[in-house]
Amino acid sequence: MSLRIYGNRLLKTLPGQDTRPTLARVREAVFNIWQGTIEDCRWLDLCTGSGSMGAEALCRGASYVVGIEKSSRACTIIQQNWQQVANSGQTFKVLRGDVLQRLKSLEGQKFDRIYFDPPYSSELYQPAIEAIAQYQLLAQNGEIAVEHSPNLWNVGEIPGLEICREKVYGNTALKFYALNESFQTFDES
Repeated sequence: MSLRIYGNRLLKTLPGQDTRPTLARVREAVFNIWQGTIEDCRWLDLCTGSGSMGAEALCRGASYVVGIEKSSRACTIIQQNWQQVANSGQTFKVLRGDVLQRLKSLEGQKFDRIYFDPPYSSELYQPAIEAIAQYQLLAQNGEIAVEHSPNLWNVGEIPGLEICREKVYGNTALKFYALNESFQTFDES
């Protein structure tokens, strides 16, 4: 199976619904919202699936892309897809394993854009977003986009983060988070 992304590039996907790719209209909406902020950004893709969001970020000029995916079969496809679209000035890494454990391993790194699309019925939403805040993975002016079913997930408060916008596209919803102003630190140099 395959899907098309930015620049009419064709990506491989796994058969079945185990790694449900982000819908084209949702992918396009995210990149329209983040237009002008992808080039040279550091992108983190959680529950990466086929890697379409990270591939799209690479196509649009992200300098560094990290994906976390539990399925080893999916990791192989993500690696192939990202190799196909990345240029020599870009770096990417695919981490296989549990998203919560892998987030801890990224502590100390900062990402400008984080995309999180777990299985809609999973219990990962709250703990993963809390882990992003706890390990301070979001850069100063960064944002997190969380894809979810509008009917299945009710967000709880997350210390250090605040919802900055919400969008609904049929059966898919997106919540965008930014650092809460009281948690932002400023460089005094």
